[in-house]
Amino acid sequence: MQEGEGTAPAPQAGMEKEVEARGDVVKIILCGDSAVGKSKLVERFLMDGYQPQQLSTYALTLFRHEMELPVGEGGAKVPVEIDFWDTAGQERFQSMHPSYYYKAHACILVFDVGRKSTYKNLSQWYTELREHCAKIPTVVVANKIDINKEVTKKAFNFPTKHNLPLFFASAADGTNVVTLFEEAVKLGHNTRIATMWTTS
Repeated sequence: MQEGEGTAPAPQAGMEKEVEARGDVVKIILCGDSAVGKSKLVERFLMDGYQPQQLSTYALTLFRHEMELPVGEGGAKVPVEIDFWDTAGQERFQSMHPSYYYKAHACILVFDVGRKSTYKNLSQWYTELREHCAKIPTVVVANKIDINKEVTKKAFNFPTKHNLPLFFASAADGTNVVTLFEEAVKLGHNTRIATMWTTS
């Protein structure tokens, strides 16, 4: 998405194999321009409860996490495995490799409230997302609100136009981080269940 910074890495069919090998988990991808705070948001949410796995061959980082969701019989909480996929700088190129979107169940689309260009680029990210994942649920995150709390009073047209939930968040002080990730995980879990039904 960043202009003038080369072309995307060569296709990596192994990324699909990586998804298959990781088993029956909820896959949540993070999208947005470089340095909007995607990795910091994940790290803030998981705190010490994660094991980041660098897959430099594929230019991404996977964060495996387990959390309990009230999705069992009678609303009982059951453990759900989640993989958070982070771009690890691949967004410097014109677009993400299609494999990044492969079998994703939900997307967290992030922009930096202090950099207008990252908000304007949401449209490009969303268009690319829909080319590969036509229907997966997406949440929009206005990150770094700790720098300027007044921004929470602004109306942002992009999420309204596409009927997407918007979360004002800060990876620095933790504002709304847990809330937005829990929502994304629930949406992703529902997508995974629906996919299992349609493919069974």
